[in-house]
Amino acid sequence: MSSMKLVQTGDADAIRVVEVERPVPGPNDALVKIRACGICGTDVTFLHMGGTPIDALGNPLDGGALRSLPLGHEPAGEVVEVGAEVTELKAGDHVVVNPQAAPSGIIGCGGALGGMGEYLLIENAVVGRSVAVLPDSVPFEVAALNEPMAVSRHCVNRSEAGPGDKVVVFGAGPIGLGAVIWLKLRGVEHVVVADVIASRLETALAVGADAVIDSSVEDVPARLLELHGTGHNALGQTRPDTDVYIDAAGAAVVVNTALRTGKWGAKLVVVAMHKQPEPIDIGAMLRSEMVIIASQGYPSEIFEVTLEIAEHAERFGKLISHKVPFSDVAHAFELTLTPGAAEKVVVTFD
Repeated sequence: MSSMKLVQTGDADAIRVVEVERPVPGPNDALVKIRACGICGTDVTFLHMGGTPIDALGNPLDGGALRSLPLGHEPAGEVVEVGAEVTELKAGDHVVVNPQAAPSGIIGCGGALGGMGEYLLIENAVVGRSVAVLPDSVPFEVAALNEPMAVSRHCVNRSEAGPGDKVVVFGAGPIGLGAVIWLKLRGVEHVVVADVIASRLETALAVGADAVIDSSVEDVPARLLELHGTGHNALGQTRPDTDVYIDAAGAAVVVNTALRTGKWGAKLVVVAMHKQPEPIDIGAMLRSEMVIIASQGYPSEIFEVTLEIAEHAERFGKLISHKVPFSDVAHAFELTLTPGAAEKVVVTFD
């Protein structure tokens, strides 16, 4: 039987490239040759731990044991084989994948399968549920942004921001910048991005932000007053006329800045992962009657974004800071594990 290479977690902060059997699709499955796969912060979390304390179906392992798991939940590739019962796909189709649709567990996030390998089995291959077909003209590295851009899209959908709104996005990583693109594509009037890294702010302007704030040296509330005009909180105190605050940074200071800066009825959408409980200023929330909205994953957006990414491929492509060949995949993960070394790393395959 043919073999293939696959990336798994190794010791803490390390990967292993292993040889495994190349999957054989059943009658309802498809086999995809991976052409590109992004690396995500979730991958980094698994690498820091050196594995996962749960089995492929989400059950805790005994005695605090860790299981090595295959990585990669942002794959794009080309169909090379389909099962006899699959009618909507054919060899040669370019596809992106819904990692949460696999019966054997979430692809690359604790399930039995991973997208950071030469081939990926699509179990129960159904267009619109487990895979989506996209135009051949879209570069595979851009197609591999489909999953994180679905996360961004859900965040923007949750915000309900419209053309007349003014928005600030904290955190100019891929999710925050994806939110900027979706906000501008839906006609939002003015979008500001705040971050502490100059190169990220440059990318924010390149993908369509109307203004940026270097929050390491600038007074964020004062700059928002300049950019968005004057509003007031429930006590009549002067506040920026910002309608929506998006936390794509995952820091308590961002949440508290939004709470203390918000005008009456403003919204805060939290899409970033906060890794531990943190104190927030509830009193400030009361003074603004701010609405706090959580945004998790992509309940319906995974393929809602696909054709729009294809249409605006050049714009989304600006989010990729590094393209690294699979032959140098260890370096790709080193970049991602090193703070400040890369913004978005995509591994490419021959």
